[in-house]
Amino acid sequence: MQFLPLIIQLVTGAVGGNLTGSLFKKLDLGLIGNSIAGILGGGLGGQLLGMLGIAAAPGGSLDIGTVLGSIASGGVGGGVLMVIVGLIKSVLLKGK
Repeated sequence: MQFLPLIIQLVTGAVGGNLTGSLFKKLDLGLIGNSIAGILGGGLGGQLLGMLGIAAAPGGSLDIGTVLGSIASGGVGGGVLMVIVGLIKSVLLKGK
């Protein structure tokens, strides 16, 4: 089993989470919060898309398509989860 696609998804998830946090200032969780949400989202997004056959799942062959699929799924998954967590945080803070 190759772990390189998973590592790529986690790293690009952190990058995607921080990039999304910088684009959406109202949803920003800070550097650590964006990174954690991005890492989790990158791993989950990459795994979900891999199971659906849309992106490469860890354990397959390592070629340029796998690497690009891991980068895309990790970055998008990290950004999406960061937005979800940011929205939940803003709703909870609005209720106080």
